[in-house]
Amino acid sequence: MFTLQRIESSTQEIKKSRFLAIAGPIEDEQSARVFLSAHSDPTANHNCWAWRIGQSYRFSDDGEPSGTAGKPVLAAIDGQSLDRVAVVVTRWFGGVLLGSGGLIRAYGGTAALCLRAAEKVELVDTQRATIVCDFTDLALIKARLTARGVAFAGETFTGTGAVLTVEVRRDIAAEVLTLIADLSRGKANVSLED
Repeated sequence: MFTLQRIESSTQEIKKSRFLAIAGPIEDEQSARVFLSAHSDPTANHNCWAWRIGQSYRFSDDGEPSGTAGKPVLAAIDGQSLDRVAVVVTRWFGGVLLGSGGLIRAYGGTAALCLRAAEKVELVDTQRATIVCDFTDLALIKARLTARGVAFAGETFTGTGAVLTVEVRRDIAAEVLTLIADLSRGKANVSLED
């Protein structure tokens, strides 16, 4: 599964109507609403949109005939195996009716054009962990975790050592726990958050 690296946009003109697609990464439903609000144009005829976050999704035809705008935009997101993505396709009507099939192709096609051009990053399922260790084990634990691709989110010091907050890929979490126990000879305390 992938998401977008940054906000992207694409435009195309179809039978005198101008279509602008703006796509971007989102984290939750609230950030989706903020994205849609920020990238909809109140002067346009229609701001049709879709977003997906895991199994949750929403879409809107914004006045276009039912099923001709929001669903094709969502299909463009799903067609590229994207997650945590929102897309707004704005239409300025050019005077020529496109019909249902034409609208589906225009909205879905503009969204797909934008998403194909966007730089994507792989979504990795992570789990946050807190590690409490002695100063004598700190450097070695940090070096080995860095080598395993573990991301450090925070570090604070105590009188005898450090408290590390890390993001561990779920698929290697058990392996990392064993590694920390081995490196610290069982002295480090590790707690995983859900």
